[in-house]
Formats: sequence, C-alpha cells, structure tokens
Amino acid sequence: MQNFKGKTAVVTGAASGIGKAVATRLAAEGMNVVLADIEQTALDRVVSELKAAGRSVFGVRTDVSKAEAIEHLARVTTETFGAIHLVHNNAGVVTAGRAEQLSIADYEWVLGVDLWSVIHGVRTFLPLLEASGEGHMINTASTAGLMASPNIAPYNIAKFGVVALTETVARELEMRNSPIGVSVLCPGAINTQIVFSDRNRPQASAEHHQDSVEEQQFKQRAGGLLANQGMAPEQVADMIVNAVQSKQFWILTHPDWKRVMRRRVDAMCDTDSLITDFGG
Repeated sequence: MQNFKGKTAVVTGAASGIGKAVATRLAAEGMNVVLADIEQTALDRVVSELKAAGRSVFGVRTDVSKAEAIEHLARVTTETFGAIHLVHNNAGVVTAGRAEQLSIADYEWVLGVDLWSVIHGVRTFLPLLEASGEGHMINTASTAGLMASPNIAPYNIAKFGVVALTETVARELEMRNSPIGVSVLCPGAINTQIVFSDRNRPQASAEHHQDSVEEQQFKQRAGGLLANQGMAPEQVADMIVNAVQSKQFWILTHPDWKRVMRRRVDAMCDTDSLITDFGG
C-alpha cells in the first residue's frame, strides 16, 4: 500500500507509546484513524490532541483481550468510515516473576492482551482488509518473541506466539495470492511505559498477583533502560510506514538483534551447545 491519504486505519494500544506514535503518524499521512485503548483518560487526551490538529480520528475504549470488543471496534469503524485498509494489533502488557511462581491470572492477563488480542484482530480484521481490495496488517511482537528473557515467561510466550501467527498469516496470504501485506514488529528497547502496564490490570486479576524480588528488579532495570536508552516511538512509526509501503515482513527496530538471532540459530544447529551459548 503506497498511498495512505483518505484510507482508514485501526490502531490498538493507541493511547501511549508505539501505538500513539503510529496513530499520530498515520493521521498525519491523511488517514482516518480509529484509536483503541483500555485507558479511557489517556485515550481521550490523544484523540483531543489529534482532532485539535485537524486530523480525522476517534477513539473507542476497547478491552482487546475480548473477541466481542474487537468485533465491536471493527463494526464501529466500518459504520463510520467504510472500508478498512490498515490494522495495527499493538496493545501489550507485561508482568514479571519466576515462571513457576506467577499465578494463572498473571498468565491469563498477559496472554489475553498480548496474544489473544492479535488472534482476535486477525480473525476479525483480516477478512475486512481483503474485502477492501488492498491493505496491510502489523502485529506487534517483541525481541522477546525472538529470544526469551528471564522472569517474563507470559510475555515471552505471547510474543513468540505473535511471531508464529504472523508468519502463518503471511504464508497463507501468499498461497492465495492475496494483495494484503502483513508485518511483524519486533521492538527492542523503546521509550514507553510498558514496564508499568499493571496500571491497567483489572482489579480481580491483580488480586492474584504476588510481588517478588524478580519483579522489582525487572521494573528497575527495564524501566531505567527504556527511559534512558530507549528509541523514540516516533522512529518506530517511521519504520512501520516504510514497511507498509515496501510490504516488508520483519520490522526489527535494532539491527544488533540480527547478530543475536544468528547466534541463536547457530546454537540450535550445534547439538553440543548449551542454551546459554546464544545469549545476548
């Protein structure tokens, strides 16, 4: 898809971070943009800012872990703007702790937002993109979907799943000669607040979470890294626009990860290697 002007996009997790930057960039390109997020106050603020700049946007509070919420998002979008041409399944959360000590609720919350939301997005929006005759879907995974990191098992599982799902969709689109493009975004360190995403966790779910030393260390280390060294979300938005225009599948924000992945594959091929051999 080369031309964005006058077409319609849907972005989830659009009230902050990468989602906000992508929604802002697409609106600046002349698209009608529907912003979805569960954080109502932040969503309203971003929508107001974009409308004040003369952009064609509106917001829909959405619990992306629910199929019916994604279906409602699609229905409202088509009723308002007609055909949908671009979808960015981007919403994400994280929680930390040792794999065996995290609660079932911890796993369910992260997998619901980070993986099931993308599954719902594919099932709901992909037929609508194909019906429009052109378009592109971007699914946000992570470098944690390329190599697992300690103490964030639910996040790793979800992001590996997003990579697998998106690869599957790409192969299926190719098999049926579909005009629709698809990309998987694997961000490294980006200056966002995802480390503190528990601010949006439902109370009933949060009650089953136990604080841990591992979580405290994760928030301190990762929070500092993202804030002090993280790439600006606006740079990621530029990469996404370029990927859509060139129908690029992989979007790796940090080129150094190519070296990490080569080492990972080398470790797979070396039957005598230990799992630590491919660490970054």
